[in-house]
Amino acid sequence: MSKPPRNVNQLPTGGRAIAPPGTEAIALPRPDQADKRISLFHLLVKDRFATVAALVLVFVGLTALFGPTLMGDLATRQDLSATNRPPFSLGEGWAFILGSDSLGRSMVARLVVATQTTLSVALPAVGISLIIGSLWGVWAGYHRGIRETISMRIADVIMSFPSLLLAVVILYVFSPSAANIVLILAVTRIPIYLRTARAESAELQSRTFVDAARTFGTKPNAIIRRHVIPVVLPTLLTLATLEFCYVMLAESSLSFLGIGIQPPDVSWGLMVAQGRQYLQTAWWLSFFPGLAIVLTTVAANVLAAWLRIATDPAQRWRLTLPRKRMIVRIPAKEVQ
Repeated sequence: MSKPPRNVNQLPTGGRAIAPPGTEAIALPRPDQADKRISLFHLLVKDRFATVAALVLVFVGLTALFGPTLMGDLATRQDLSATNRPPFSLGEGWAFILGSDSLGRSMVARLVVATQTTLSVALPAVGISLIIGSLWGVWAGYHRGIRETISMRIADVIMSFPSLLLAVVILYVFSPSAANIVLILAVTRIPIYLRTARAESAELQSRTFVDAARTFGTKPNAIIRRHVIPVVLPTLLTLATLEFCYVMLAESSLSFLGIGIQPPDVSWGLMVAQGRQYLQTAWWLSFFPGLAIVLTTVAANVLAAWLRIATDPAQRWRLTLPRKRMIVRIPAKEVQ
């Protein structure tokens, strides 16, 4: 009795997928067969949600970088005869397409300036905590012993206080300013990177390639710089993307409570706080800055989820799958 012919699909990576007669199947590449030559940019383009999230963040960054210069003094120019102008009022020009506030200032211009203020607090805070916490954690995890124990106890002490509550107390005692906000948020987020980097470094410390480098007489600092940090860095960058969301929301919360960014400076959280008393008559004063916070936070979270997979060699192959996944279909005549 002859065997029925097989439906064989040849994989780009050399694998083969076998399906029963009359069925359609898709061959999934194994993780070790994933095309390592595919760059992160090509993987990003293939993921529509991650691409949109990246474009949103790029737009926000360009707005913060060049927007205030293009707006000039439009964000501070008052017109008491045009207070609380509703959005999409094209009769007064593009500057009032999102309306005006209680002092007749352009909402578009204020949103642009607030974007720069918010990012000027969030990015330095994330950068400082990322650098200090990562280097500290890698050093403690590689050397282990008393260094690791002391480092972890310091992290436990800092994390025992809620970071937002600690920031509220410190800013209430000292003068609230952008520099103080950056410093406080950076210090309170250092343990997050410290614990993550310590765990990753401690696991890598016993790997074969690290043992080989140690056997050949490589100094510990050189091993950390050449072999440990490049492996730990993708995880830390993904964590930093998530922490950016938290820091931005924390700054907005502090500004909303009145102990963050102070007038005449403006941030997204401060705009929401200033517009809450006009919610029934001028809803757009709080809606548009709140929408900017939500869109930026969601975009950063989506991009962080994509980065977690794209930078993981064991999971990166999932992003190389075709967009339309074919499902095995059995013809109706074969169903008993």
